[in-house]
Amino acid sequence: MERDMTGPDAIARQRRRARQRRFRLRRTVAGAVLLAVAVTVLTTIHSSSSGAGTRHHASTSHGTGTTAEAAPWTPKSWVASLEANVRGQPGHLQPGSNPAVLPGPILIADRNNSRLLLVDPKGQILWQFPSPGDLAPGQSFISPDDAFFSPRGHHILATQESDFVLTEISLRTGHIVWRYGHPGVPGSAPGYLDNPDDAMLLPNGNVLGADIKNCRLLYLSKTTPVPLHIYGETTPYCYHQPPARFGSPNGMFPMTNGNWLVTEINGDWVDQMTPSGRIIWSVHPPGISYPSDTNEVSPGVYLTAAYTKPGVVEEFNSSGQLLWRYAPTGAAALDQPSLALPLPNGDILVNDDWNDRVIVIDPKTNQVVWQYGVTGVPGSAPGYLYKPDGVDLAPPYSLDMTHASTMGIPPFSAPS
Repeated sequence: MERDMTGPDAIARQRRRARQRRFRLRRTVAGAVLLAVAVTVLTTIHSSSSGAGTRHHASTSHGTGTTAEAAPWTPKSWVASLEANVRGQPGHLQPGSNPAVLPGPILIADRNNSRLLLVDPKGQILWQFPSPGDLAPGQSFISPDDAFFSPRGHHILATQESDFVLTEISLRTGHIVWRYGHPGVPGSAPGYLDNPDDAMLLPNGNVLGADIKNCRLLYLSKTTPVPLHIYGETTPYCYHQPPARFGSPNGMFPMTNGNWLVTEINGDWVDQMTPSGRIIWSVHPPGISYPSDTNEVSPGVYLTAAYTKPGVVEEFNSSGQLLWRYAPTGAAALDQPSLALPLPNGDILVNDDWNDRVIVIDPKTNQVVWQYGVTGVPGSAPGYLYKPDGVDLAPPYSLDMTHASTMGIPPFSAPS
């Protein structure tokens, strides 16, 4: 049976039902609003407490709080942060370069650009010194010809041969923390140098290096300008008669047996010397008239560069027997290379100074397998160098780090 939906009773029932629906709707909406408010309040409380905890953790992680300590600064973390900054950016290698031949970034003393560069295997510049703000008012950084990481990798010691100073740079702060010598002023008195070369930081914090035009080797402390020890006679007249005299020594590199390899320009000599100054042997690198920065490849095998045009890089033994030589001619010729270092894979890293490039040579094929810098074209833009005069591998492969445990410490604690 159909209901009458038009009579007075039906209309009254419809009105009551409409009022009931509106009441239920208002109650539902009110409940929803109360629920939303409650959720919002609870969420705010939770977020506030979580946020406070996060801020507390962040603040104590950089200080001395007890909840968490920041990871200590390390050379590895420093290099990793620099690599992260250039990830995905193009490199600046020459055609035919294979980044895989390098174990990691390399440090380049870009002499005529008066800068140090850290370049990764792909040819990306990771770091440069000095950058704006690195130098204090009145400080200069001119013509670095060699630079090596410290045994722990926290500092770099640069030799500025033509500016007559040694400069130690903190990687953590980016500032100069120690300097020996007087910029622009050569001399032989305490605190002075005359063409210093290849100085290195030792594990005990002291410094050992060559002072070419003063014909001597120096063992220095950072607490006094008076050398702890002088190897050889201080004189402007250099000739080979070690340990009494040295013939313009231009390099002093650590060996794995605790001794040191000294290179003398005058007379073309390489000497093995103990930390106390006793000479074990002296030999002429075969066929070289200007040896530079001789260092050890492995026990009994030594590597040197000839600072000549055309240049030579060779390996030899303590008897003066030639073991390997790279001496191309013509367009491929080296032009006054001053340092060659062995790489972990057996290749040779070379700064080819007057060709404005740093290269890696594969001694099995005698081919250049990696190159940063345009051959014979000086410049300062990415991919260019201007007479680079020194190289080192970045930690943990750097020269002093790999020799830290066996590096011979001179037995002198007072000037002698």
